[in-house]
Amino acid sequence: MADVKREIERKYEAAPGIRLPDLTGVAGTAASVPRGVVELDAVYYDTEDFRLAAGSITLRRRTGGDDEGWHVKFPVAPGVRDEIRAPLTGQLPDALAGLIRSRVRDRAVVPVVRLLSSRDVHHLTDAGGRLLAELSVDTVLAERLTGDGAGTTAGWTEIEVELADDVDPAYLDAVEERLAAAGVRPSTAASKAARALAETAPAPSPGEGPEPSGREPGAGESGIAGEQVLARVRRQTEAIVTLDPAVRRDLPDAVHRMRVATRRLRSAFKSYREVLDRAVTDPVGAELKWLAAELGTVRDHEVLEARLLHHVDEVEPALLLGPVRGRLERWGAAERTAARRRTLAVLDGDRYLALLGALDALLADPPLLPAAGEDAAGVLARAALKDHDRLTARVHHALDLPPGHDRDLAMHEARKAAKRTRYAGEAARPVLGKPAKRLAKRVKAVQSLLGDHQDGVVAREALRALAVHAHGAGESAFTWGLLYGREEAAAARLEHRLPHVWARASEARLRAALKS
Repeated sequence: MADVKREIERKYEAAPGIRLPDLTGVAGTAASVPRGVVELDAVYYDTEDFRLAAGSITLRRRTGGDDEGWHVKFPVAPGVRDEIRAPLTGQLPDALAGLIRSRVRDRAVVPVVRLLSSRDVHHLTDAGGRLLAELSVDTVLAERLTGDGAGTTAGWTEIEVELADDVDPAYLDAVEERLAAAGVRPSTAASKAARALAETAPAPSPGEGPEPSGREPGAGESGIAGEQVLARVRRQTEAIVTLDPAVRRDLPDAVHRMRVATRRLRSAFKSYREVLDRAVTDPVGAELKWLAAELGTVRDHEVLEARLLHHVDEVEPALLLGPVRGRLERWGAAERTAARRRTLAVLDGDRYLALLGALDALLADPPLLPAAGEDAAGVLARAALKDHDRLTARVHHALDLPPGHDRDLAMHEARKAAKRTRYAGEAARPVLGKPAKRLAKRVKAVQSLLGDHQDGVVAREALRALAVHAHGAGESAFTWGLLYGREEAAAARLEHRLPHVWARASEARLRAALKS
């Protein structure tokens, strides 16, 4: 079973034999307590082409210390990583192998560098003896284990200060200030593994220059359309790969964010068909649609369950007839467990890996059309306007229908068009600036209204099913009918508001601004 620890630490350069400055009095530090020297032996693993290192992920098997075992670390923010630990075994545990699958795919992970560290540990404590941080001076010897540089060694000394649990991160700022006054400077390496790989790397061959920078156009720069579109595709592809382990760990909002990335990517393929050849992107888009639908089994249930529980909380006690909350909670738990199991099966499946491979291949050899060489501003504006025209047609169609099933379906189709238009506005913002930002913001308001309406449609279907089951069990179905009626009334109010919200998103000046 894997354990998780949020690691908040800072690393500093240190000369061999460094004498630490006195840290007592720093932000409540009463004592620096020596804890002895620990000998650590860590072997770091990666693919032969260093896919984990490229994603700032480290995987190691370490002996020595009180946390020996397998560790995989994921970046959270600068100086913050999540460390997932598994017991010391001969082989990489399955629990950790799954977390790196989106990075390594079907590649084997092999030992790439070994670090022998002599760690001199000090506990920084307050007046009551509470641990504030662990400071260690590490004397490190690194040896490269793979490739042309195998056998190359490097050594250094560094200081680590790791924040204790439930201590304000500002404490590290105070310690850093004292260290800086003593001439200690922050390390330029993000991790020991990164430094080891850099310092033991083989020297470049004569005449071998640096890799092309691959810089993407920044805010306010137009560039050519192909660069902007591929930058969008690259960011969303990276988001899917990065969020995979978060979904596996069941982190808050991870499924939603991964699903949004798949939708943004699929929308980009549709919006920019004059830039990317749809003969290549359509099959990939179909697989993205499949993945979004599979992720939806978890996300849609999360939204639905929260909505229904909120409704139950708002019902007057006198109108709660029967075991309403208990039935809803049992239903929610069963659906949640099934959806979670299905999502993990998808991420472990071959079809998902094939999709990631197809995205890699597309980015490695982009299927660019002639419009890819045009100025980005014109191409992105045309795409956004075309998507807006499509949205306009769908909203008008929905408003022309009488309330009922057909209008519900039409509003759902308009919602999907609103998402695509919003994403086109977001993608165009670095080039078109405020007009694209305004378009995305106002279309988002339309999307939100239509999304609330669709959530209500789904909720009514679930409420009817719950009522049928309650009736079949001999329970009163009154409360379920009451909630169904309230959902119908809410839908009617949203339909009444739609023309007003749409008017702001369809103003002619938005179109004129995009054209200018």
